[in-house]
Amino acid sequence: MEITKLIGETSEYDKKLKLEMKKPKSWCKSVSAFANTYGGSLIFGISDDNQIIGLENPDKDAEIISEMIKSRLDPIPEFKIRFQKEEDKVLLIVDILKGEETPYYYSGDGVLEAYVRIGNESVKASSTELKRLVLHGRNTTFDSQNSMYKVEDYAFSKLRERYKKWTGQSFNDKDLISFGLATKDGYLTNAGALIVDESPIHYSRVFCTRWNGLTKSGGTMDALDDAEYSGSLISLIENGEGFIKRNAKMMWRKTANSREELPECVERSYREALVNAIAHRDYLVNGSEVHIDIYDDRMEIYSPGGMPDGSVIQDRDPTTVPSTRRNPVIADVFNRLGYMERKDSGFAKILDNYAFQINYTEEKKPYFRSDRYQFTVIMPNLNYNGTQDGTQDVTQDGTQDVTQDGTQDDVYTLILEMIKRNNKISAKQLAEKLGISIRTVRRKIKEMDNIEYIGHGYSGYWKIKK
Repeated sequence: MEITKLIGETSEYDKKLKLEMKKPKSWCKSVSAFANTYGGSLIFGISDDNQIIGLENPDKDAEIISEMIKSRLDPIPEFKIRFQKEEDKVLLIVDILKGEETPYYYSGDGVLEAYVRIGNESVKASSTELKRLVLHGRNTTFDSQNSMYKVEDYAFSKLRERYKKWTGQSFNDKDLISFGLATKDGYLTNAGALIVDESPIHYSRVFCTRWNGLTKSGGTMDALDDAEYSGSLISLIENGEGFIKRNAKMMWRKTANSREELPECVERSYREALVNAIAHRDYLVNGSEVHIDIYDDRMEIYSPGGMPDGSVIQDRDPTTVPSTRRNPVIADVFNRLGYMERKDSGFAKILDNYAFQINYTEEKKPYFRSDRYQFTVIMPNLNYNGTQDGTQDVTQDGTQDVTQDGTQDDVYTLILEMIKRNNKISAKQLAEKLGISIRTVRRKIKEMDNIEYIGHGYSGYWKIKK
C-alpha cells in the first residue's frame, strides 16, 4: 500500500499504530507541528513498517481525537477527520491544515510548547523558530519590521550607485518608502538597516577563508587567505564575490583556433549562491554569519537558517523546490537591483551553469545541504583531480587513476579521501575509480566504522564520523 494514496496531495504525514490516550503529547505534537508549518496528516491504525492494523473502535477514537485537539491545542487549528477502509480494516486519518494564527501550542502535562516539522520529525521549536512563528502569526517578517534607527542618520550611497548602474535612473528618497526600506515617520525598517552603507545590524557579516587543503586543518598553515566583511548587504555581495575571484584560479588549454577557459568554480553559480545566502539568511539568528569557505577541491557557502518551509533539501529535488522568500523586502530590493530574479530559478541556475562548462562531469555537480539551523551550497572545484597529498595520478582526460596493487589500508584510505571530496559519490563511482567490484566496495565500507550513509538513494550522502 502506498501512503500517498491515503493522504492525498500532502507530503507530510505521521503514522500511529493506535490512539495513545494516556500520552496525548505523542501525537498532539505532530498536530502542532503541521499547523505551524505546511499542514499534514496523522494516520491511526498503521504500523511503522506500513502494515495495516486498523482500529477496533474508530468512531470512539475520532471523538476522543477531536476533543483532545480542541482542549490541548491553543489556538485550535483547522482539521478534519476521515475514515479509510483498507483490507477490511478501518484507518482513521486526521488532516491538519496549515495555520495562519501561529504559533500553535501544545498545552498539557504542565507544559506549553510549540512544535515544527524538520524533515519527517516533529520537534520542539527553538527560540528563533518561535520568534518566526510569532511574526508569521502577525502576517509580517523580520525585514519588514520597523527598527529604532532614523533615516537621517544613515546614507544609501551603495544602493544609489547600484540602482543607477542597473536601471540608468537616479534613486529618489521617496523610493525608500515604496521599496520598504523606511517608514513615513522617518525610521528605517530592518531591511533598510541592513542595506544602509554602515549597517548598524553588526551580526550581518560575511566571513571568508581560503583553507590550505581539503579541511579546516589542512596543513601547517591552515588558512592561505581570510577576510571579514560588514556593512551594507550590497557591500557584502561585492566583497564576498571579490574574495572568491581573488582565490579562484582560471586554467586554460589551447585548441586549433583559440583557447578554452577552464574555471575552478563557475562565476554565475557562486554569485547566485552568495546572493541567495545573503538574501535568504535567517536574520533572527544573531550569533552566526554567512561563511565562504574555499578548499582545494570545493567551495562552500553557508547561510544561517534552514529551509523556510522546514524541509531538508537533501530529501528533495532542488530543481522542483518552489521559491519561499524568508525576507521578501530584501528579495524585492535585490530584484530591483538586478541581483535576483522573481522566478524560481536559484537552484537550477547554480546547477545549469556548472553543467555548461567544458570541464564538467557528473561527479562535479554542485549539491546542497540543510538542517533546521543552516543551509550550505557545495560547489566542487572543476579542475581538482588529486588528493591532499598528491598521491593520485591525473590522466590526460582528467580522470583519476588508482592502481589495484595497493594494500588493504590503501583502499580504505582512498575510499575515505573520495568521500571527503564528494560525500554524494555512489558505490558504483567508487568501484570504477578503484578498479574493483561494487560488491567489494560495499564490503569495504561495511568494515569501516567511521563512515555511514545518511538518507536514501540520490538524496542521501556519506557522513564521516569523528
